[in-house]
Amino acid sequence: MREAKGLSQAEIATQLFISRQAVSRWESGNVTPDVTNLVQLAEFLAVDLDELVLGKEKDLHQSAKTLMNRWPFVARYWWLLFAIGGWLTWFIPRIVHAFH
Repeated sequence: MREAKGLSQAEIATQLFISRQAVSRWESGNVTPDVTNLVQLAEFLAVDLDELVLGKEKDLHQSAKTLMNRWPFVARYWWLLFAIGGWLTWFIPRIVHAFH
């Protein structure tokens, strides 16, 4: 993943405030990074922890399906319909009156 992004071990080490040898040991599998370093590394590489730790790439189809599902949004923000409806009942007559 590091090489695919064109980064050196030294660049990652500098960003995480660790030694280059520590990054080398992680990559060779001799040592595993602690949780703090994993989170920082995921943020630096702009990937999810699942992708970093498990090698699972995000399923774009699943992400699109989640975005298309509007019911959780409606269930959470149903009260906005009243605010928008109230504003429209005030606004539309003013626009009609202005052009009349």
